[in-house]
Amino acid sequence: MIAGVLCMCAAVASAGFGTWSLSRNQVVDTSALALRALAPTQLAAAIMLAAGGVVALAASPHTALVVVIVCVAGALGTLAAGSWQSARFALRQEATAAAGCAGGCGVCTQSCR
Repeated sequence: MIAGVLCMCAAVASAGFGTWSLSRNQVVDTSALALRALAPTQLAAAIMLAAGGVVALAASPHTALVVVIVCVAGALGTLAAGSWQSARFALRQEATAAAGCAGGCGVCTQSCR
């Protein structure tokens, strides 16, 4: 029961942060763009945590334990992968701006990979 309630609270927090990131005004700041790019990942993690919480509250203890572990591990993995991708995006944008390629990859002589 405690694990189910904790999963539901974590799901609400993750959904809140994801919604907050999406509702912010679009700005040119690289860190704000990276946070906005992380929002879908946060919402996906919220869905996984909510599913784990519902199963933990409704299923038998042995089944609930396995499902909660899988859902929490999936949510953490999803957030880690999304954070890594957002950080790569932010670093790429910073490097492009520092190299004087503010016009985008078509103007610059560097590859944008």
